Amino acid sequence: MPAFAEPAIDPPLADSYRALLRSDQLRRGGIAPAPASESVAVLERALPMIDLKRLTSGDAGERKACADAMATAASEWGFFQVINHDVGRELLEEMRREQARLFRLPFDTKEKAGLLNGSYRWGNPTATSLRHLSWSEAFHVPLASISREDCDYGKLSSLRGVMQEVADAMSRVADTVAAVLAEDLGHDAGGGEPAFPAGCDGTTCFLRLNRYPACPFAPDTFGLVPHTDSDFLTILCQDQVGGLQLMKDSRWVAVKPRSDALIVNIGDLFQAWSNNRYKSVEHKVVANAKAERLSVAYFLCPSYDSPVGTCGEPSPYRPFTFGEYRRKVQDDVKRTGKKIGLPNFLKQSPVDAMNHGLCF
Repeated sequence: MPAFAEPAIDPPLADSYRALLRSDQLRRGGIAPAPASESVAVLERALPMIDLKRLTSGDAGERKACADAMATAASEWGFFQVINHDVGRELLEEMRREQARLFRLPFDTKEKAGLLNGSYRWGNPTATSLRHLSWSEAFHVPLASISREDCDYGKLSSLRGVMQEVADAMSRVADTVAAVLAEDLGHDAGGGEPAFPAGCDGTTCFLRLNRYPACPFAPDTFGLVPHTDSDFLTILCQDQVGGLQLMKDSRWVAVKPRSDALIVNIGDLFQAWSNNRYKSVEHKVVANAKAERLSVAYFLCPSYDSPVGTCGEPSPYRPFTFGEYRRKVQDDVKRTGKKIGLPNFLKQSPVDAMNHGLCF
């Protein structure tokens, strides 16, 4: 009997890599392009650490110190870690097991079977250069669809409940952090102002399950290309493989994983709402030659028709909705291969903004 090969679980990332490499070489007259991900030594740093238990200690001084530390980290780093976040370790471990089972499915099943409402994606379909290729696959799932009966989980019946628990738990963390950071800028939800951020609820946010396969072209390839997040806040649970890097003081810094912490990063919308006090920082994932990497990200997003607003006038940005922002980002990526983001929505030109100290 002939032996049949097992169906491939990885997307055809190597084929994309080779095609883009040939394209890059043709554009450069046969000269090999520079590595997409620069193989330079980066400093590994522990992010600022915020203990969320201090917010509920009953001590007003402790709460203020915690809020101040969070605001400082959001302003100076755009990233920080939180502990005592009440997202149980057992739940996160169960999520990782379910995630591993999901990504072990054959590639054809993930791509064509309509799992999780057809939310599967891999690589970068708009890539025109190796610098645009992400060596990864993901399910980017709207929270509203997780519990819907028509959301297809295939044979992974236990995945639905675990995803819902993780989404609910991360949502509570995101809401807590967002409220504290908004309060530090003078937003008083307890004083009659609407809840922050406006337009965000369980129907508008997303849960993204990521897998970064081991990459034979590492470390010269991105697991995820450099970018900023087009949301208010992102809550990330990563494994211990590492690979996340962020831009700090014009240098790439590697984030040291910590098993009991979640990572929080500021998104573009929060930077705009805060009048640039909080920073949406460029970050990336570097591919790993030997080990796959798994992570789960929760994106705090408003409805598409929600105005992003501002913590106070004058704002450097003109009024815009989340839907308008997303459409402009997508148009820019299709047209130029990269995201431009917030500079598109400045009241003054990006050049004038930089002259006034607004950097992106």
